[in-house]
Formats: sequence, C-alpha cells, structure tokens
Amino acid sequence: MKHIIKIMSLLVSVSAFWISLLLTSIIPESYTLLLPIYLIVSLGCYGLLMVGIGLMRFPTCPYESVLLQQDIVEAKEFLKENEVDVGSD
Repeated sequence: MKHIIKIMSLLVSVSAFWISLLLTSIIPESYTLLLPIYLIVSLGCYGLLMVGIGLMRFPTCPYESVLLQQDIVEAKEFLKENEVDVGSD
C-alpha cells in the first residue's frame, strides 16, 4: 500500500508541474505538450538500462551448481535402481 501512495504522489506532482508549465508559458507550448512522451521514453530507457545492468551483474552460484549436480547424480542412480532408462552418461 505504501508503494502505491508513493507512485500516486509522484504522478500527481509530475502532473502538477506539467500543468503549471502549460499555464505559465515558460516553455513553448509545442515543447510542453511533448514532455509526457519524453518522460515515458526516458523511463523506458532507464528500465532497459537497469535490466541490462542486472543481467551483466547476475550473480553466479558455484555452491548451488555443485548441489544441483549432486542431485542429478542421485536422481540418475535412483532411477537406475528402479530400472528406468535415463539415457547415456
């Protein structure tokens, strides 16, 4: 619930800022009308950047890899004991 309140307050403040720019004519109206589009494109680029950084810094888990390999070996042994064909090693 707190996260929704943060998002809504940010949305209201950005909207108020945009409306104030439209009313005061500090920036030409043709530029002011495009600001929401620029904001959406910027947020999309930021999101892609964060995903890219997350993928580049994806942590490796060597210990978990060893445990997974042990589980696979145990499962193959169990299936061989129960006469289930598990393919070639």
